[in-house]
Amino acid sequence: MANERQLQVISTVFSHKGHIPPQYTCEGDNINPPIYVQNIPEGAKTLAIIMEDPDAPRGVFDHWLVWNISPNEAIAERSNLGITGTNSFGQIGYGGPCPPTGEHRYFFRVYALDCELDLLPGAKKEQLLDAMQGHIVGSGELMGLYQKHKETVPK
Repeated sequence: MANERQLQVISTVFSHKGHIPPQYTCEGDNINPPIYVQNIPEGAKTLAIIMEDPDAPRGVFDHWLVWNISPNEAIAERSNLGITGTNSFGQIGYGGPCPPTGEHRYFFRVYALDCELDLLPGAKKEQLLDAMQGHIVGSGELMGLYQKHKETVPK
């Protein structure tokens, strides 16, 4: 969309290109970090978030798919807003960073949409992307880094 607005996506617990604190990962409480979205266009009815790791060994790994979030709601830590989809762990909801080796990048991509999406809970990323087509009025991203503190050694 040519007139898509650039959203400002921030977190109070890590900066853009900063390190994600362990409590938001598989080594901690595995809860979503707080996310704040600013510069939301007036016509936005809902927000959607896709959190993914493009550095995963087998291609992009989806950690969190959520949509139909009210643009007026703060996305608090450990929140359960909107409708959640199935991540690459095969679970519905948030799955924190858990890279097998090395440091990975995690993108929190936020989309402002001009409608509510008619998608059932548990939808996969492809279904979410298809449903968002033609309805994105703004987007932005926050990227965080994470590397496990304890390397997992195969037994």
